[in-house]
Amino acid sequence: RHDIPHVMLTVRAGSLARHSGQVSLPGGVVDPGETFEQAALREAHEEVALNVEGIRVLGALTPIDIPVSGFRLHPIVAAADARPALTPSDGEVARILHVPLEDLLNLAHLRSSERTRDGVTLTVPAFHIADVEIWGATAMVLAEFLAVLDWTGSTT
Repeated sequence: RHDIPHVMLTVRAGSLARHSGQVSLPGGVVDPGETFEQAALREAHEEVALNVEGIRVLGALTPIDIPVSGFRLHPIVAAADARPALTPSDGEVARILHVPLEDLLNLAHLRSSERTRDGVTLTVPAFHIADVEIWGATAMVLAEFLAVLDWTGSTT
């Protein structure tokens, strides 16, 4: 977008049973016979109407176990040369975020956040960008993505 790399994220609909209102990456269950890459593209199409023509799969990041849901997340990185036209899926996605990569790289957006689960309070890292907080598995995936880009957290 305007020659500035962006990361596309979603805000999950408030009506969802799991992770409602949280910032996430498009995703879901792998259907029988699908690869992780095929599932990622299908889910992006279903959740944000991504036209997968011209989308280049760049590779996979480290799988992450999500204890709350019992899922194992297999992050797939893909790219487009231009900003694709996207539409949020009714009932699943409240809105689509286009976060400039430079905002994720800016240490001013990295903060700590407290979360309580089963009576235990933890301090977790989170990105605070615009009017959203990106934490949990989504923040972990983004942090690894930034590390792959050779970001050390010492520069903006």
